[in-house]
Amino acid sequence: MSSISAQDELTSDDSAVTVAPVDLSEQLRLLPLAPGVYRMLDAAGEVLYVGKAKSLKSRVSSYFSGRATDSKTMAMVRRVVALETTVTGSETEALLLEQNLIKAHRPPFNVMLRDDKSYPFIRLSGNAQFPGLGFYRGRRREGARYYGPYPNAAAVRETLGLLQKVFRVRQCDESFFRNRTRPCLQYQIDRCSGPCVGLVQPEAYAEDLRHALMFLEGRSQAVCDELADQMEAAAAELEFESAARLRDQISRLQRLRAEQSVVAGGSANVDVLAAALLPGGGCVEVLSIRDGRVLGSRCHYPEVGIADTPAALLDGFVPQYYLGKGVGVEIPALVVVSEALEDAEALAEALTGAKGQQVTVRHQVRGERARWLRMARDNAQQHLSAHLANRENMRQRFEQLQVVLGVEDGLGRVECFDVSHTQGSETVASCVVFGPQGPVKSDYRRYNITGIEPGDDYAAMRQALERRYTRLKKGEAALPDLLLIDGGKGQLAQAKAVMDELQVEGVLLLGIAKGTTRKPGMETLFLASGAVVSVPEHSPALHLLQQIRDEAHRFAITGHRQRRGRAQGRSVLEEIEGVGPKRRRALLRHFGGMQQMQHATVDELAKVPGISRALAARIHSSVRGEERSA
Repeated sequence: MSSISAQDELTSDDSAVTVAPVDLSEQLRLLPLAPGVYRMLDAAGEVLYVGKAKSLKSRVSSYFSGRATDSKTMAMVRRVVALETTVTGSETEALLLEQNLIKAHRPPFNVMLRDDKSYPFIRLSGNAQFPGLGFYRGRRREGARYYGPYPNAAAVRETLGLLQKVFRVRQCDESFFRNRTRPCLQYQIDRCSGPCVGLVQPEAYAEDLRHALMFLEGRSQAVCDELADQMEAAAAELEFESAARLRDQISRLQRLRAEQSVVAGGSANVDVLAAALLPGGGCVEVLSIRDGRVLGSRCHYPEVGIADTPAALLDGFVPQYYLGKGVGVEIPALVVVSEALEDAEALAEALTGAKGQQVTVRHQVRGERARWLRMARDNAQQHLSAHLANRENMRQRFEQLQVVLGVEDGLGRVECFDVSHTQGSETVASCVVFGPQGPVKSDYRRYNITGIEPGDDYAAMRQALERRYTRLKKGEAALPDLLLIDGGKGQLAQAKAVMDELQVEGVLLLGIAKGTTRKPGMETLFLASGAVVSVPEHSPALHLLQQIRDEAHRFAITGHRQRRGRAQGRSVLEEIEGVGPKRRRALLRHFGGMQQMQHATVDELAKVPGISRALAARIHSSVRGEERSA
């Protein structure tokens, strides 16, 4: 590594700290012509930008030649006071090192992909005799098979719906499957063959499952051929009902293939990436084609840094997307991009090394691939325009709210809390965060509320606020400018008490309470002082508060339902000290289920092998308690 430094002189104005131009000419002259990676540093030693180059001397010198005309690049160059370079053996090595450094330093002038959500899969898992298919997002684990990844959840659900119509493989979760005593609605509407209650033979179910997996692997024509052979064999054996069922299955599958197939007889695995750039932001649309079928698309809105063209945006985005994330992005055999990439050959070599198979990167395509590229370009433009319009609308709403509340110093961050429970049980509080750019979902938080009287919303709100702002006081995140409480004066009083106790200052408190009709537009707004804020029903400021309140409500309900679902899926026996898996199994085998056990006496419980009378008394108390609370 070589390091080039220079002394600097800082000047400041009201907007930002800038650095006076420094003379790096001698140091630039000494740069090698070899490929490598360069880092631009500011006066504090922070990395401003990381780049790769075929020739370090040519690339780095171009920044300081005076030819740069865009304002972002000029602003960055004015702040550069030091350079660091690393010579690499090839352009591919430079590309890989660049991605590692971007991930480590997150420089402000690089294109930054901040989408850290994992991609969804279809998972085959569960009962060994009757495994099921289902939606899955997360780390892939041993003992299950995964198909995907898919670009979004809608694509997974659409595919699962298609599979149900044709192959009738179960998609329920394991606890539901194990506890059925009669077929569910999916069986009644001919979307499942009823394996939970023995309405299908294991051999027949296994055959349906095999065909479903062949369809997921892109072998739908082979499935049709097999079903046709079976239909002919059934007809020859005069099993006309079976033949008719197979005929209908083939017909449905052929219709699906006609709707889904986009490459005649093809098994193409392709990603099509198109970039759009407008003042205010950029968008990259990723269209996923697997086994010749368009699975769907996904929009990304990276921070564009100094990228001033769609090609520059793609140059920064594509390596990060495939090489820098590690969250389930599959590298296809062909990557089609809307612009010519400067280092396409080095990128293809790096992707080939990461995949272990040949990967091609192309921007000039014909036929069906050209149609995909046009589709991706159109979507990128439309989505970016809508995204920027929404951001502008959000900014205007924030400005209106600032005027309504009389905030002089600006309104940059709003937090809102809500509480959700069912008759006081499994209480969950939510905290959502909004800024002028919209919801800041990475800062959302949920709090499982414990140790309070069931149904005490005031205590629940107080506990959530204490936990949140104790951590914020320690500097774990920025304090909001406005704290919005979903509720009336009582909930707002709890918020004020917590903020006073924690000595949190500079946060405006506002309560939003539904009116007597509980209709949107009839809300009452309270300040902590008790004053009522009057806002017209059509005001953009009120619309913003309603949106934030509704998002907090949604987030709280979702968390509560998840917690309630986990609690319902857990047997009360698991919470009894001294009752392990072996004794639970013995109890359930003896009584046949929880309902019979709830009506058993202590003496009857004590007759179960391994259950003493003292333990039987504890079990009796616990299971009867569960019955009363239900």
